[in-house]
Amino acid sequence: MEIKAVIIQTLAAIPSGKVAAYGQIAKMAGYPGYARYVGTVLKQLPSGSNIPWDRVVNAKGEISFAESSKEYLKQHQLLMSEGVVVNNGRVSMKIFGI
Repeated sequence: MEIKAVIIQTLAAIPSGKVAAYGQIAKMAGYPGYARYVGTVLKQLPSGSNIPWDRVVNAKGEISFAESSKEYLKQHQLLMSEGVVVNNGRVSMKIFGI
């Protein structure tokens, strides 16, 4: 299976109400060190995809989009709708991380 497909499969397995960091997803997919590639895969997801892109945050637990952007607001809204508490753009990895 190609790396992109494995990463997408790993992303799809993030449960509702939980988040994972880019690097964590890469490691879980069997490709440690490919955190940036995880971001590339996320950028290439087709519009309307059911892959839970919103459950991916950076290693600090922060939403990676600029705070005033529509993408940030969308991710914030989706996380909150799943019960993930976002405080100042940050999610507690200890509480909500997989």
